[in-house]
Amino acid sequence: MLLEDKVCIVTGAASPRGLGLATARLFAAHGARVVILDLSADAAEDAAASLGNGHLGLACDVTDKARCLKAVEEAIATFDRVDVLVNNAGITQPLKIMAIAPENYDAVLDVNLRGTLYMSQAVIPHFRARRSGAIVNISSVSGQRGGGIFGGPHYSAAKAGILGLSGAMARELGADGVRVNSITPGLIETDITRGKLTPEMKAKILEGIPIGRLGAAEDVAKACLFLASDLSSYVTGAVLDVNGGMHIH
Repeated sequence: MLLEDKVCIVTGAASPRGLGLATARLFAAHGARVVILDLSADAAEDAAASLGNGHLGLACDVTDKARCLKAVEEAIATFDRVDVLVNNAGITQPLKIMAIAPENYDAVLDVNLRGTLYMSQAVIPHFRARRSGAIVNISSVSGQRGGGIFGGPHYSAAKAGILGLSGAMARELGADGVRVNSITPGLIETDITRGKLTPEMKAKILEGIPIGRLGAAEDVAKACLFLASDLSSYVTGAVLDVNGGMHIH
């Protein structure tokens, strides 16, 4: 098992068909003790319980730095350490450029980008003290190609910001034994996309995907597993595309 006895925090991981819970399940299957963070304590606890015994669910608003710090403290108090952080929490809004109001911009940038920063800041001192740790940040193909299917320009900006933040963190933290990498999913079938694609839209999208199918949450989870495990021990500052060839660059 690739994560035997590792303690892994996954943010935004209570949604039944989301990337976070799929990642948490795969991590647990590989021996990890998983800490699921989500806005709802009940949802986080239920998701953790669904993984089996020995996992933890906590309420955490990733835009609240004090709550991020508290969640990491609770994880360490429960399991004595943290080895991996997956910054998965995010939101999107299907708005055109002129429709983005200040509150829209703030909401999307805060959860996606500020949340990634705050959660990373919460684990970095612990990682530095142990001279070990892996951070996996979930970006998006939208941040690479300037827009996707559902997210507005502010979503693209937030996800592009994650790539810049990840690279800078990797450069700064490498000497401390901490690796930081990003994943850029393409169009993945999750709660965000479910029911929103007409057959015509799906057919058109598939024309641009060489592998010929939409992604599954498990496809992203497998990439997270690679970057969280020692299989990627010499990988930092990397951007791993999981898009079926939708964006080849």
